[in-house]
Parts: sequence; C-alpha cells; structure tokens
Amino acid sequence: MKWYDNLYVGESIRHKADKIKWKIKHNAGQINIYVIALASNPQNLLDIIPAQELMQKGYPKQDIYVIGLACGMEEAQLVVKQIIDEVYRET
Repeated sequence: MKWYDNLYVGESIRHKADKIKWKIKHNAGQINIYVIALASNPQNLLDIIPAQELMQKGYPKQDIYVIGLACGMEEAQLVVKQIIDEVYRET
C-alpha cells in the first residue's frame, strides 16, 4: 500500500488523520473509515474502500495507492467530488 503525500482528508477526521493512517498500516480496526484509492478497474476513476476490508488477510493491499481518507460514506463521496473537481480545474 502506498500513500499520497498530500492526502485528501475529510473535515471530520482532519485532526486525527495521522493516527488513522497509522492504524490502517498496522491492521487496527477502523469503524466507519473509508480509504479513497486510485481505481483498480481502468473503467473507474477512484475506489472507495471500507478500512475494515483492508484488514482481511487475502485482500490485495500491494497495488493500492491511497489518496484520501474519510469518515462515513457521505464524506467519502464529498472527498471524491473534491478530488475530481480539483483534477478537472488543473487539466
């Protein structure tokens, strides 16, 4: 798993993003936390993955490039919207 240097983080977890990141790296349980990663399928833009799913032993974590974190699915969707808006403006 690789992490984007300028990680996009939802407002509700902005102050504890480093702690959440550490917990995800060390397979600690994270309830209602979502990881936003580059898409595993070329037909999609981004993947929204529940952090609990990353705890599974068989989950392929090597190819995941994390670009954002959020608390709750709604906030994850807002962060994805923010990322897409920023990319659209820059290109």
